[in-house]
Amino acid sequence: MTGCVKSMTAFARAQVPIEQGEVVCELRSVNHRYLEVSIRLPDGLNALEGMVRERLLAALARGKVDCQVAWRKPPTEAGLVVDHHLAAEIARAAETLRAAHATLAPLTVADVLRWPGVVVARSGPAMDGPVKDACERALTALVEHRTREGERLAQGLREKLDLMDAGVGALRGLVAEGLASLRQRLRTRVEALAPPLEGARLEQEVVLLAQRADVEEEIERLGVHIAEARAALAQAGPIGRHLDFLMQELNREANTVASKSLSARVSSAAVGLKVLIEQMREQVQNIE
Repeated sequence: MTGCVKSMTAFARAQVPIEQGEVVCELRSVNHRYLEVSIRLPDGLNALEGMVRERLLAALARGKVDCQVAWRKPPTEAGLVVDHHLAAEIARAAETLRAAHATLAPLTVADVLRWPGVVVARSGPAMDGPVKDACERALTALVEHRTREGERLAQGLREKLDLMDAGVGALRGLVAEGLASLRQRLRTRVEALAPPLEGARLEQEVVLLAQRADVEEEIERLGVHIAEARAALAQAGPIGRHLDFLMQELNREANTVASKSLSARVSSAAVGLKVLIEQMREQVQNIE
């Protein structure tokens, strides 16, 4: 069974054509402990920020998300419109007055342009729909990107969990071999003593050393945490924090095994597990 693991690192872009240009939405997402959203909208469209933020918060659980919306107008698009019909009427009226009153100064272009109603601002299109559409498309693409990246991360984690399982199995055998080797080393040293220790005393010493070096519980917990990490990868929804906690616990158990070991081979195996755990922790940092 495979869950829907999502990465927090992704990029998406969507364009929506409108009568006066196009609306473009770009979304960038990187890893973050919580969900942090930053939105930039064109001047005059700030009222739409609440709608955009609401959609992002509903679709994403973690990550630092930067949303930038732009209204790109054609190069020929003018911001002002001249009412040529009204300007022509004003010019004709001025000429009629000058014909009747020769002392009147001629009307300039600037005079005509200053006349109320001759120059007006071009009315902009309704932007709510295009902005919402562009953001929805970009958000859909972003989630798809995060899902693809997340599955690749999850597959890498599963492979490392398999390696850890094998490492823990090998560790069990090394611990048992180490105990037998410890008993033999002690027996050899004791036999060189004068007078030699009794067999019961020797066994007592072996037991004391074995208790101090006992890592059976730590190995058992390593197996439990590995199984829990696999189960988390099969779940739906955000699992990054859960996996991060499991990586901390795995690292703690591996550290304990390495510190309690009386065998160089056991210590080396524990260090190998720690290397795998650190590699996994780096990958987990990008999971939602």
